[in-house]
Amino acid sequence: MKTRLTELLGIQHPIVLPGMSWISTPELVAAVSNAGGLGILASGPLSPDETRAAIQQIRTLTDKPFGIGVTLLMPGAAENAEIALQEAVPVINFSLGKGDWIVERAHAYGGKVIATVVSEKHALSAQRIGADALLVTGHEAAAHGGDVTSLVLVPSIASKVSIPVIATGGFADGRGLLAALSLGADGIAMGSRLATSAESPLHSATKQAVLERSEQDTIYSKNFDGIPARVMRTEKSIKETRKPMNFFVASWQAARVAHKVGQPIWRVMLGLLARMHQVKLLAYFGASVPMIQAATVDGNLQQGVQFIGQTQGLIDDVAPVKTIIERTVNDAHVLHQAQQALWQD
Repeated sequence: MKTRLTELLGIQHPIVLPGMSWISTPELVAAVSNAGGLGILASGPLSPDETRAAIQQIRTLTDKPFGIGVTLLMPGAAENAEIALQEAVPVINFSLGKGDWIVERAHAYGGKVIATVVSEKHALSAQRIGADALLVTGHEAAAHGGDVTSLVLVPSIASKVSIPVIATGGFADGRGLLAALSLGADGIAMGSRLATSAESPLHSATKQAVLERSEQDTIYSKNFDGIPARVMRTEKSIKETRKPMNFFVASWQAARVAHKVGQPIWRVMLGLLARMHQVKLLAYFGASVPMIQAATVDGNLQQGVQFIGQTQGLIDDVAPVKTIIERTVNDAHVLHQAQQALWQD
């Protein structure tokens, strides 16, 4: 299957694993890339040394293109991006920040850059600075999707930019792939679907919870980590998204997270004081980290909260990555052929 995305990245199938913290590990990244898609490493929980080691590990597991994701708002992200550039990672995916310096340096060694966007304004800005593709995240997505659904957001942005679009949020099978291509996208990202693959490190208890829940069983709220986010509906998540957050406790948690990824606390605090809006976001995000880890790593949904997309209602098995990707592409092909009959006399 060929699209502008497969041609741009040198991959076989237009399917992407986005960088999901504690899920998009070297093993899962390599599995997706080996299956013909593009795996993107989540660098959020990693220190610079851990990021370099993870990149090197991926290279022992696959000789196919892969990427790394950096959320530039977060402590340690710029340092992890620097490591990715030093290691000449084929694809860098940045979000929540200015990535012009990443674009310039990645292009110098032939790398490609994908910008994550949720609006036309940010899409056009990313194109202006030279991003090679856009990961357009709709309202249905796990974690931090936009306010507009993919059905509207994807064609709106695709019609206004000249670079490839990766549709994200609401895509988990062949029907979604074919729909995304019809909307003007050049590929899809399947975070929730690949998070429940056999190779995914997501805890088995949490995978089982995904299988048991429907598309109705999610919550979209800004009260969890400071940015509007979609999480699995559980008693814990309902409680967490309804209660006001203690800012001082959240700030302490943010400092702990900064320390974990190798950032001096004094540097983080000075930066926060200079950007008071980001103080709140980082503090709230820091407070959410232990709950995300509890659900994702430990499978504890009584104390943890799991990011999940509305595609939760479309996931009914835990299958190998290769099976998921091949099934998605084959089902899209079969459906496309069946639909052609609708225009026959």
